[in-house]
Amino acid sequence: MRVNNVQRWRFFPYVGCLFVAVLLIANTVGGKVVSVFGLNLPGGIVIFPISYIFGDVLTEVYGFRASRRIIWTGLFCNALMSFVYLAVQYLPAAPFWPHQTAYEEILGFVPRITMASICAYFSGEFCNSYVLAKMKIWTKGKYLWTRTIGSTVIGEGVDTIIFCLIAFSGKFPAPAIFSIIISNYVVKVLYEVLATPLTYRVVSFLKKAEEVDVYDYKTNFNPFVMESIFIDEPESKVSGRVENLS
Repeated sequence: MRVNNVQRWRFFPYVGCLFVAVLLIANTVGGKVVSVFGLNLPGGIVIFPISYIFGDVLTEVYGFRASRRIIWTGLFCNALMSFVYLAVQYLPAAPFWPHQTAYEEILGFVPRITMASICAYFSGEFCNSYVLAKMKIWTKGKYLWTRTIGSTVIGEGVDTIIFCLIAFSGKFPAPAIFSIIISNYVVKVLYEVLATPLTYRVVSFLKKAEEVDVYDYKTNFNPFVMESIFIDEPESKVSGRVENLS
């Protein structure tokens, strides 16, 4: 019987669950625009950049194919959350419950936020994962910081532009949207840079604990391919040692 890698990786389910949880929380709070040090940012900025850190960790340790599964899981959970919020919004409120307007103002905005997030997330996360996987091969597993920051520069750029245009077009004036895009992008990239030491520690720990270090030499990078990940499939090189990340 062939054994699936995911069944052997002890920490993979936990990293995946945290990744999805961060995504759902970010979308729920994303409808509020906050002002921090003069920058106008969606409320999700508090937590959303962490999803890209998790994305970097997943691709760096487990490879693009494993990351692809988690990205799709996040997308489906996001869509389900949006559907439930919307369905509850249109259910008749109890006569004694006076908060229907408040619900619509806060959670009623979530379906549009979620639609923006789904499009941006799908494009941005796959760009992020693809760039990191390719850079890992180019750098021969060294200089992890170049991969985490470089992939974020591309992925977060795609994500931020798509999200803000879909979420805020028609709701805010164009200069305000442009301001949100620039501010959001700068903060996200800076977030990743500052988190680099933590990313190093997590990646090093997982590679040693899981005894895995995947290189996507022959991986099919089509995001719509959902094949299983087996130990004896030749698409990815799996190393049992931890490469020099510095």
